[in-house]
Amino acid sequence: MNGLTHFNGEGRAKMVDISEKETSHRTAVAVSGITVCEEVFLKIKDNGFKKGDVLAVAQVAGIMAAKKTADWIPMCHPLALTGVDLSFHWEKQSEDGYKLNIQAEVKTKGSTGVEMEALTAASAAALTVYDMCKAADKGMIIGQTYLLSKTGGKNGDFVRSSSPDKV
Repeated sequence: MNGLTHFNGEGRAKMVDISEKETSHRTAVAVSGITVCEEVFLKIKDNGFKKGDVLAVAQVAGIMAAKKTADWIPMCHPLALTGVDLSFHWEKQSEDGYKLNIQAEVKTKGSTGVEMEALTAASAAALTVYDMCKAADKGMIIGQTYLLSKTGGKNGDFVRSSSPDKV
């Protein structure tokens, strides 16, 4: 069916058979972000939320999400991940707005890639920041989640040449 691998001969969804694929080291790096007002930015920086350290909780949420990706993305294979790491970087957006850039790197040695796990980790971290800060501002914006790079597998490496907002 037009070269799409997740459909069977009847055009119905299937999980791709990876039993014949070569095992290799695979990595994926994904990015997401959340834009917040200055009040939320300062409270996160000063650890001023009663729920706890927002970025520490977001870090753990991203790791947990990467490990559970196959539980909620229907065609993903459960994977034995060998590493998950998230990093956070603030960027001033406007006079009173700040964007928290979230980067998730996921690694495995296996027969299929970890792009979905990296995307899930970055997304879950952004959602966790929203959840922990929503009492202060429900107007936060989660946006532009994308694959930055991947290595390994038969399709080879991928490195995004520019951010999606510059395309």
